[in-house]
Amino acid sequence: MPSHLTKGLFKPPLYGIIVLTIALLGILAYYQWIVALIGFVVFGVLFFFLLQREDTRQREVEDYISTLSHRVKKVGEEALLEMPIGIMLINDDYVIEWTNSYLSSCFEEESLVGRSLYDVADALIPVIKQEIETDSITIIDRKYKVVYKAEERLLYFFDITEQWELEKKYNDEQPVISIIFLDNYDEMTQGMDDQTKSSLNSQVTSILNKWATENGIFLKRVSSERFLAIFHEKVLRELETGKFSILDDVRELTTKQNVPLTLSVGVGTGASSLTELGSLAQSSLDLALGRGGDQVAIKQPNGKVKFFGGKTNPMEKRTRVRARVISHALRELIVGSDKVFIMGHKRPDMDAVGSSIGILKVVQMNKKEGYIVMDPHDIDTGVSRLMQEVKQRPNLNSRFISPDEALELATEDTLLVVVDTHKPSMVIEEKLVSGLDHVVVIDHHRRGEEFIKNPLLVYMEPYASSTAELVTELLEYQPKNSPIEMLEATALLAGIIVDTKSFTLRTGSRTFDAASYLRALGADTVLVQKFLKEDVNTFVRRAKLIESVEFYKEGIAIAKGPEDDQFDQVLIAQAADTLLTMDEVSASFVVAYRQDGIVSISARSLGEINVQIIAENLGGGGHLTNAATQLTDVTIEEAVQQLYDVIDEIKLGGTKE
Repeated sequence: MPSHLTKGLFKPPLYGIIVLTIALLGILAYYQWIVALIGFVVFGVLFFFLLQREDTRQREVEDYISTLSHRVKKVGEEALLEMPIGIMLINDDYVIEWTNSYLSSCFEEESLVGRSLYDVADALIPVIKQEIETDSITIIDRKYKVVYKAEERLLYFFDITEQWELEKKYNDEQPVISIIFLDNYDEMTQGMDDQTKSSLNSQVTSILNKWATENGIFLKRVSSERFLAIFHEKVLRELETGKFSILDDVRELTTKQNVPLTLSVGVGTGASSLTELGSLAQSSLDLALGRGGDQVAIKQPNGKVKFFGGKTNPMEKRTRVRARVISHALRELIVGSDKVFIMGHKRPDMDAVGSSIGILKVVQMNKKEGYIVMDPHDIDTGVSRLMQEVKQRPNLNSRFISPDEALELATEDTLLVVVDTHKPSMVIEEKLVSGLDHVVVIDHHRRGEEFIKNPLLVYMEPYASSTAELVTELLEYQPKNSPIEMLEATALLAGIIVDTKSFTLRTGSRTFDAASYLRALGADTVLVQKFLKEDVNTFVRRAKLIESVEFYKEGIAIAKGPEDDQFDQVLIAQAADTLLTMDEVSASFVVAYRQDGIVSISARSLGEINVQIIAENLGGGGHLTNAATQLTDVTIEEAVQQLYDVIDEIKLGGTKE
């Protein structure tokens, strides 16, 4: 009897039934052997048919299993070769050992076996070398998700072109809100007759409408000086590629008519909420205006900002009314505080110290207690000479305190006035900025991405020559119960003279008004020159920096200090100033190690090249004609190379993020 049949038959409970039947027939044979014989015959016949049936069933099962196994094997082979998923095996030398036919069709070739990945798809090499598990690459206009199994040297390719195109379309059609502002519109049109004003409006509106139509932008004028623009992310990227040429178009149009009218544009992007987009657009516009106008600011929810434009000097548009309003607002804040701290930037220059002394005078005029926060060990030569004069006046000298003393004296009602900077990272003591709730910012630099959080009052005028000039105007509207002394007026005048390079750069009519006011108060110009004198050694070291000058592109002079020498920050800046006075120099850069081992870059310009944007792309900031930055963990040559790269980018007409 075949074993597979016995295994099928003799199983409980069938086995028990057979044994029981045989036992019963045996007992029956003892009493009635004839009946028992008949029973055995019947049982034998039934048993035979049972065996036949079991054999048939077993063979059917085996046939079914065999057929199913063949089908599964066939499906597996077809799936491996025909399914729409690419499979590739490579060796250690990046040579293809096997692919399925689907992957070969993706490359539009019959076979890829034996080919090198460097020839077929070099984009896969970094994925394999870095053992990246999942990445996306493009193969002949199709997008694939690649899954890499390092142990087997196996790659899977999943076609995600449709998904990628859908995501791209979704991202391209994300809404963007922009606010366009006409700089100086009210000031420029105030004295115009109706016909000239109407003509100017018509031309500006026409050029903006043409720009909007060409780029698929919805544009709506919401006031005499403000437009609202709505468009898509794809349009924004195209405008960025073109460096927002509309800025140049409007500037050229208005310049021909001798009307210095420019655009400032604030863009909100990257948010799904229209409310948030609108807030970002307004914040971007405030940033663009705070930097002097004639530029585009693009602000994203993650805080990153891109700038485009800013090629012209900001127009002087502050009025006496604004100065008086700020002065009165500052007075109210001073009166409402228990004491006032005044603080400038690290290693303060004459402008920072002079404006600090001016604010201290404002505090004293309002009969409040005021202190100037300064580190006496971190000042330049000119400021140290000023401090020698201050020490001869005990009443003024006692108002200078160290950062540690300020932290001990600070209370909840203390007011902090930050002058000549608006960046928390540049102030003398950051803990004062973060620890006090009442902060005022007075600065003449263009507003950067980094800014003191939630100040009570901001007086930023990037077209002013210096912070000392702004403070001088504020002094004019304070109570005259405390006369301004000669040294205080001299310190303010010194700040103006230093930042204007003796009234040769960034000088407006208001600058001379402020200087005239200080001179009338007794400011001593001879004492200013005494503060600004330099010794022979300083002159020689500055000449050492200048002798290394090289020209990079037309009009750009770059000098670099030796790798084994360090220079004072002021001396580096003076070298840049001196270079700018040379013939055929439109912009100057001096790169050298500071005394703390950090590489410093001082930049100066006559206005044709925006050195502020260059400095910002290197992590610094400043003015269109006066800027600086510091780089850590780099050599002089590496810093110069970074400077070359940024200059190359800026010369193309835009900014880097």
